[in-house]
Parts: sequence; C-alpha cells; structure tokens
Amino acid sequence: MRMAKSETNGLNGKDDNSHLLAIADSNAEPSLLQIGNSAVGNGTGNHEFQGIDLVTLLKQYELLPKLREEMIIERAIAPFDCTLKEQTECYLEFCKQRQLNSETARQQWLQEQGMTEAQLINLATRELKIEKFKQATWGQNLENYFLQHKSELDQYVYSLIRVRDGAFAQELYSRLQTGEESFAELAKQYSEGLEAKTGGLIGPVPLSLSHPKLAQLLQTSELGELSVPSAIEDIWVIVQVEKIIPAQFDEQMQQKLLDELFDNWLKEQLKKPSPLQLIAS
Repeated sequence: MRMAKSETNGLNGKDDNSHLLAIADSNAEPSLLQIGNSAVGNGTGNHEFQGIDLVTLLKQYELLPKLREEMIIERAIAPFDCTLKEQTECYLEFCKQRQLNSETARQQWLQEQGMTEAQLINLATRELKIEKFKQATWGQNLENYFLQHKSELDQYVYSLIRVRDGAFAQELYSRLQTGEESFAELAKQYSEGLEAKTGGLIGPVPLSLSHPKLAQLLQTSELGELSVPSAIEDIWVIVQVEKIIPAQFDEQMQQKLLDELFDNWLKEQLKKPSPLQLIAS
C-alpha cells in the first residue's frame, strides 16, 4: 500500500495542492476560504471556474453552509493525530467500503475525485479524529450527563387511544374502567393514529421522542395505571404504561450521547457569525 510521498506528509495529510482549498488562520473569525487562481477544467468543453465562480456555485446550490460546517469540524479535529496503525486500518476500511480492492481501482478513484493519496488518508481517518475529539471534549463528564438526562432516556412501552372529541374520549375511558372492552379492542376500533393497527401499543420509545405533554403524562403514571382523558393540542388521549425499560450506561448509550453532544455543539458553532470570505491565494 502506497501511503504518501513521505511519512510526514502522510501523518499531516498535506500535499503540494493544499493551497487550492484551505482554512487561512484556523483560529481566526471569520473563517477564510482560500481558493487558488488556477481554473478547474480539462479543456474539452467543460466549464472552467475561477475561485469567485466556485463560491457563487456553492451559494447557488446551497452548499456553502455544508462547507462551513465541514470547516468548523476540520478546525476542531486539527490537534488530533492517528497512529500509523490507525491510519492503515482506516485506509483499508475506507477502500473496502468503496470496493477499491486494487491499486488500479484506487488510482482511478483518486483521479476521479481529484485527490492525492495523502488527502485520501486524511479523509479515511477523519471519522476517527472526530471520535477522538468527542471523547476528549465530553468523555470525562459523559456519565454525569447520562444521569442528568436518564429520565428522558428510559424507554416506555405504552397503550394509547387518541380521538378528537373530548366527550367521546370520556365515554371510552368509562368503558375501559368497567372492563366492558379491552384497551386493544377500543384502540383498534376508535384510535385515530397508526397505533390503531397495533391495538394501541407503542414502543419501546424514549420520552425525548414523545410530545412534551405526553411524556409528562407517561412519566407521572404508575405502571398499568389507566390515565384519565387528557387534551394535547386538539387531540384527547388515554394512555396506559405497560412497561418501563431503564436506560443503561453501556457502550451503545455512550456513543449515542457523544453523538448528541457533538451535534448540539456543531449547531451552536453554526449559529455564530462567521461568513466565508474569498481571499487571494
């Protein structure tokens, strides 16, 4: 496997074309997009874009926000390195996923993408660097975060009937109380949501994915307790908690929380004023 021209270039993901697209002063605000003056095209009739035209196209196709997002991530992961072993594993996995199983296939792919092998290595290790950034930023306090939000992460299995008429909801509630008909039977007949197909049964789902009023209703209900009809916007609901599955601080949950914290962080970064500016190369 040919990694790069030199080990240093391979580790840093740098090459002779790095001036074509780069972040100028990664710690400065606003972020600066530097694009070289050389045109893009092969002289066979394809449109040739100068730097300013490229930015116009990015705006036209609504790609400028995505570029800014990627630049924010790139700046955040810049301090994180990968070992040679990690580079190799990421490189091989990247090639496997894209079925680049031969040197010819890899070189053809690089040519199509307009990339060097050093840039390929940088791309292949990017997700790992993002994971290292997540761990370094939130890993130590992750369990505390989990405990603070555990009630939202617990999963509920519950039965639901929803109708638009409050008086009819009260009638159904009375029938359920007397045991005249089962919850499943009434849900199949009268519930106005997709839960009618499952006899009213929903879940398991975390409370965070439920309507806030429904989540509160579930959280304050005892297991097996039939709730009185409650209005949620223009719908009346009757619920019964069937099962509560406590959230576990396992590997899957840790990854979920890290992803959530990273997404929230990125949204906050994107809210900050930081327009991309074209500068001379």
